[in-house]
Amino acid sequence: MNGGPSGFNNAPVTKSFVIACALFTVFFGIQGRSFKLGLSYQDIFRKLSIWKLIVSVFAFSSTPELMFGLYLLYYFRVFERQIGSNKYTVFILFSIMVSLLFEVMALAILKDPTANLLTSGPYGLIFASFVPFYFDIPVSTWFRIFGVHFSNKSFVYLAGLQLLLSSWKRSLFPGICGILAGSLYHLNVLCIRRAKFPEFITSFLSRFSWSSMGNLPTAPARNLAGNVPSFTTRQVEAWDRGSVGRRKKGEKKKEKTN
Repeated sequence: MNGGPSGFNNAPVTKSFVIACALFTVFFGIQGRSFKLGLSYQDIFRKLSIWKLIVSVFAFSSTPELMFGLYLLYYFRVFERQIGSNKYTVFILFSIMVSLLFEVMALAILKDPTANLLTSGPYGLIFASFVPFYFDIPVSTWFRIFGVHFSNKSFVYLAGLQLLLSSWKRSLFPGICGILAGSLYHLNVLCIRRAKFPEFITSFLSRFSWSSMGNLPTAPARNLAGNVPSFTTRQVEAWDRGSVGRRKKGEKKKEKTN
Protein backbone atom coordinates (compact mmCIF):
# COMPACT_ATOMS: atom_id res chain seq x y z
CA MET A 1 0.00 0.00 0.00
CA ASN A 2 1.57 3.26 -1.15
CA GLY A 3 1.42 5.93 1.53
CA GLY A 4 3.36 8.52 -0.41
CA PRO A 5 7.02 9.38 0.17
CA SER A 6 8.71 7.33 2.88
CA GLY A 7 9.58 8.85 6.22
CA PHE A 8 7.94 11.74 8.04
CA ASN A 9 8.62 14.45 5.46
CA ASN A 10 5.88 17.10 5.72
CA ALA A 11 4.32 15.22 8.68
CA PRO A 12 5.88 16.63 11.88
CA VAL A 13 2.72 16.21 13.95
CA THR A 14 2.45 12.53 13.06
CA LYS A 15 6.13 12.03 13.88
CA SER A 16 5.73 13.63 17.31
CA PHE A 17 2.62 11.58 18.06
CA VAL A 18 4.26 8.29 17.01
CA ILE A 19 7.33 8.98 19.14
CA ALA A 20 5.16 9.92 22.12
CA CYS A 21 3.16 6.68 21.81
CA ALA A 22 6.34 4.60 21.61
CA LEU A 23 7.94 6.33 24.62
CA PHE A 24 4.83 6.08 26.82
CA THR A 25 4.34 2.41 25.93
CA VAL A 26 7.96 1.49 26.63
CA PHE A 27 8.04 3.51 29.86
CA PHE A 28 4.94 1.88 31.38
CA GLY A 29 5.86 -1.50 29.90
CA ILE A 30 9.20 -1.52 31.72
CA GLN A 31 7.38 -0.77 34.95
CA GLY A 32 4.88 -3.56 34.27
CA ARG A 33 1.94 -1.16 34.37
CA SER A 34 0.75 -1.38 30.75
CA PHE A 35 -2.33 -3.49 31.52
CA LYS A 36 -3.32 -1.12 34.35
CA LEU A 37 -3.73 1.88 32.06
CA GLY A 38 -7.12 0.83 30.68
CA LEU A 39 -10.16 2.82 31.72
CA SER A 40 -12.81 1.46 34.06
CA TYR A 41 -15.90 2.80 35.79
CA GLN A 42 -14.14 2.81 39.15
CA ASP A 43 -11.16 4.77 37.84
CA ILE A 44 -13.22 7.56 36.30
CA PHE A 45 -16.27 7.92 38.54
CA ARG A 46 -15.01 6.78 41.96
CA LYS A 47 -11.26 7.32 42.11
CA LEU A 48 -11.38 10.26 39.68
CA SER A 49 -8.11 9.15 38.06
CA ILE A 50 -8.16 11.85 35.43
CA TRP A 51 -4.50 11.24 34.64
CA LYS A 52 -5.51 7.93 33.12
CA LEU A 53 -7.57 9.74 30.49
CA ILE A 54 -4.39 11.45 29.29
CA VAL A 55 -1.99 8.53 29.55
CA SER A 56 -4.42 6.06 27.96
CA VAL A 57 -4.42 8.16 24.78
CA PHE A 58 -0.74 7.42 24.12
CA ALA A 59 0.32 4.13 25.75
CA PHE A 60 -0.60 0.77 24.20
CA SER A 61 -1.13 -2.17 26.53
CA SER A 62 0.92 -4.76 24.60
CA THR A 63 3.70 -5.08 22.04
CA PRO A 64 1.47 -6.43 19.20
CA GLU A 65 -0.92 -3.53 19.67
CA LEU A 66 2.03 -1.14 19.60
CA MET A 67 3.32 -2.60 16.31
CA PHE A 68 -0.02 -2.50 14.49
CA GLY A 69 -0.95 0.86 16.00
CA LEU A 70 2.29 2.58 15.01
CA TYR A 71 2.04 1.10 11.51
CA LEU A 72 -1.44 2.59 11.07
CA LEU A 73 -0.44 5.95 12.56
CA TYR A 74 2.55 6.02 10.23
CA TYR A 75 0.43 5.22 7.19
CA PHE A 76 -2.23 7.81 8.04
CA ARG A 77 0.44 10.55 7.86
CA VAL A 78 -0.89 11.01 4.31
CA PHE A 79 -3.80 12.97 5.79
CA GLU A 80 -1.44 15.46 7.43
CA ARG A 81 0.34 15.93 4.10
CA GLN A 82 -2.98 16.55 2.38
CA ILE A 83 -4.70 18.98 4.75
CA GLY A 84 -1.63 20.44 6.48
CA SER A 85 -0.28 20.10 10.01
CA ASN A 86 -2.57 22.80 11.41
CA LYS A 87 -5.85 21.16 10.38
CA TYR A 88 -4.49 17.70 11.12
CA THR A 89 -3.79 18.79 14.70
CA VAL A 90 -7.44 19.88 14.93
CA PHE A 91 -8.46 16.46 13.59
CA ILE A 92 -6.31 14.71 16.22
CA LEU A 93 -7.70 16.73 19.13
CA PHE A 94 -11.30 16.39 17.91
CA SER A 95 -10.99 12.62 17.40
CA ILE A 96 -9.36 12.04 20.78
CA MET A 97 -11.72 14.27 22.76
CA VAL A 98 -14.92 13.00 21.12
CA SER A 99 -13.90 9.33 21.33
CA LEU A 100 -12.94 9.77 25.01
CA LEU A 101 -16.36 11.35 25.61
CA PHE A 102 -18.06 8.33 24.05
CA GLU A 103 -15.88 5.97 26.10
CA VAL A 104 -16.76 7.73 29.36
CA MET A 105 -20.44 7.59 28.39
CA ALA A 106 -20.10 3.84 27.74
CA LEU A 107 -18.52 3.36 31.18
CA ALA A 108 -21.32 5.36 32.79
CA ILE A 109 -23.98 3.26 31.05
CA LEU A 110 -22.40 -0.15 31.81
CA LYS A 111 -21.47 0.74 35.43
CA ASP A 112 -19.28 -2.31 36.00
CA PRO A 113 -16.94 -1.45 38.93
CA THR A 114 -15.01 -4.73 38.74
CA ALA A 115 -14.00 -4.89 35.06
CA ASN A 116 -11.25 -2.97 33.26
CA LEU A 117 -13.48 -2.43 30.26
CA LEU A 118 -11.42 -0.24 27.90
CA THR A 119 -7.85 -0.88 26.76
CA SER A 120 -5.35 1.96 26.44
CA GLY A 121 -3.87 3.40 23.26
CA PRO A 122 -4.79 6.00 20.61
CA TYR A 123 -7.70 3.93 19.32
CA GLY A 124 -9.83 7.03 18.91
CA LEU A 125 -7.42 8.67 16.47
CA ILE A 126 -6.55 5.48 14.59
CA PHE A 127 -10.11 4.36 13.93
CA ALA A 128 -11.33 7.91 13.29
CA SER A 129 -8.75 7.98 10.48
CA PHE A 130 -10.39 4.97 8.85
CA VAL A 131 -13.41 7.14 7.99
CA PRO A 132 -11.56 9.49 5.58
CA PHE A 133 -9.49 6.48 4.49
CA TYR A 134 -12.70 4.76 3.37
CA PHE A 135 -14.35 7.78 1.75
CA ASP A 136 -11.43 9.78 0.36
CA ILE A 137 -8.83 7.24 -0.79
CA PRO A 138 -9.88 5.35 -3.92
CA VAL A 139 -8.87 1.79 -4.76
CA SER A 140 -6.14 1.93 -7.40
CA THR A 141 -5.24 -1.75 -7.92
CA TRP A 142 -6.79 -5.19 -7.43
CA PHE A 143 -4.94 -8.50 -7.15
CA ARG A 144 -5.54 -12.12 -6.21
CA ILE A 145 -4.01 -14.28 -3.48
CA PHE A 146 -5.09 -17.95 -3.53
CA GLY A 147 -8.16 -16.99 -5.55
CA VAL A 148 -9.25 -14.25 -3.12
CA HIS A 149 -9.53 -10.68 -4.45
CA PHE A 150 -7.67 -7.96 -2.55
CA SER A 151 -7.19 -4.26 -3.20
CA ASN A 152 -4.26 -2.01 -2.38
CA LYS A 153 -6.24 -0.92 0.71
CA SER A 154 -6.90 -4.42 2.04
CA PHE A 155 -3.79 -4.74 4.19
CA VAL A 156 -4.57 -1.48 5.98
CA TYR A 157 -8.07 -2.78 6.76
CA LEU A 158 -6.61 -6.10 7.95
CA ALA A 159 -4.18 -4.30 10.26
CA GLY A 160 -7.08 -2.27 11.63
CA LEU A 161 -9.18 -5.39 12.16
CA GLN A 162 -6.31 -7.05 14.02
CA LEU A 163 -5.96 -4.02 16.27
CA LEU A 164 -9.72 -3.75 16.79
CA LEU A 165 -9.98 -7.37 17.99
CA SER A 166 -6.62 -7.52 19.79
CA SER A 167 -8.22 -7.31 23.24
CA TRP A 168 -11.74 -8.29 22.19
CA LYS A 169 -14.31 -6.15 24.04
CA ARG A 170 -11.64 -3.99 25.67
CA SER A 171 -10.39 -2.84 22.27
CA LEU A 172 -13.71 -3.12 20.42
CA PHE A 173 -15.38 -0.33 22.41
CA PRO A 174 -12.59 2.26 21.88
CA GLY A 175 -12.44 1.35 18.18
CA ILE A 176 -16.16 1.93 17.71
CA CYS A 177 -15.92 5.23 19.61
CA GLY A 178 -13.12 6.28 17.26
CA ILE A 179 -15.20 5.45 14.18
CA LEU A 180 -18.07 7.54 15.58
CA ALA A 181 -15.70 10.45 16.19
CA GLY A 182 -14.34 10.18 12.64
CA SER A 183 -17.87 10.08 11.26
CA LEU A 184 -18.77 13.31 13.08
CA TYR A 185 -15.65 14.96 11.67
CA HIS A 186 -16.51 13.71 8.17
CA LEU A 187 -20.04 15.13 8.53
CA ASN A 188 -18.43 18.48 9.43
CA VAL A 189 -20.29 18.81 12.72
CA LEU A 190 -20.00 22.39 14.04
CA CYS A 191 -17.95 23.19 10.91
CA ILE A 192 -15.01 21.41 12.50
CA ARG A 193 -13.31 20.79 9.15
CA ARG A 194 -12.82 24.54 8.73
CA ALA A 195 -11.30 25.03 12.18
CA LYS A 196 -7.64 26.02 12.42
CA PHE A 197 -5.31 27.09 15.18
CA PRO A 198 -4.00 30.69 15.13
CA GLU A 199 -0.65 31.01 13.41
CA PHE A 200 1.18 32.13 16.56
CA ILE A 201 0.13 28.92 18.33
CA THR A 202 1.27 26.67 15.50
CA SER A 203 4.58 28.51 15.19
CA PHE A 204 5.10 28.17 18.96
CA LEU A 205 4.30 24.44 18.93
CA SER A 206 6.48 23.80 15.89
CA ARG A 207 9.54 24.77 17.92
CA PHE A 208 8.94 21.86 20.28
CA SER A 209 8.23 19.22 17.64
CA TRP A 210 10.92 16.70 16.79
CA SER A 211 12.81 17.94 13.71
CA SER A 212 13.54 15.61 10.81
CA MET A 213 16.88 13.78 10.71
CA GLY A 214 19.13 15.75 8.38
CA ASN A 215 18.18 18.12 5.62
CA LEU A 216 16.20 15.79 3.42
CA PRO A 217 14.77 17.14 0.16
CA THR A 218 11.10 17.98 0.28
CA ALA A 219 8.96 15.44 -1.54
CA PRO A 220 6.52 16.62 -4.20
CA ALA A 221 2.97 17.25 -3.08
CA ARG A 222 0.66 14.26 -3.40
CA ASN A 223 -2.96 13.52 -2.77
CA LEU A 224 -4.38 11.02 -0.29
CA ALA A 225 -3.77 8.10 -2.62
CA GLY A 226 -0.10 9.04 -2.74
CA ASN A 227 0.28 8.69 -6.50
CA VAL A 228 -1.81 11.43 -8.12
CA PRO A 229 -0.85 15.15 -8.18
CA SER A 230 -2.82 17.07 -5.58
CA PHE A 231 -5.35 19.79 -6.33
CA THR A 232 -2.97 22.43 -5.03
CA THR A 233 -0.18 21.15 -7.29
CA ARG A 234 -2.46 21.33 -10.33
CA GLN A 235 -3.39 24.88 -9.40
CA VAL A 236 0.26 25.91 -9.23
CA GLU A 237 1.05 24.19 -12.53
CA ALA A 238 -1.91 25.91 -14.22
CA TRP A 239 -0.83 29.26 -12.77
CA ASP A 240 2.73 28.71 -14.09
CA ARG A 241 1.44 27.82 -17.55
CA GLY A 242 -0.73 30.92 -17.57
CA SER A 243 2.21 33.12 -16.57
CA VAL A 244 4.39 31.67 -19.35
CA GLY A 245 1.60 32.22 -21.87
CA ARG A 246 1.17 35.86 -20.81
CA ARG A 247 4.91 36.49 -21.11
CA LYS A 248 4.98 35.04 -24.63
CA LYS A 249 2.03 37.23 -25.68
CA GLY A 250 3.80 40.28 -24.26
CA GLU A 251 6.97 39.46 -26.20
CA LYS A 252 5.01 39.07 -29.44
CA LYS A 253 3.35 42.46 -28.93
CA LYS A 254 6.75 44.10 -28.40
CA GLU A 255 8.09 42.53 -31.61
CA LYS A 256 5.11 43.86 -33.57
CA THR A 257 5.51 47.39 -32.22
CA ASN A 258 9.22 47.34 -33.05
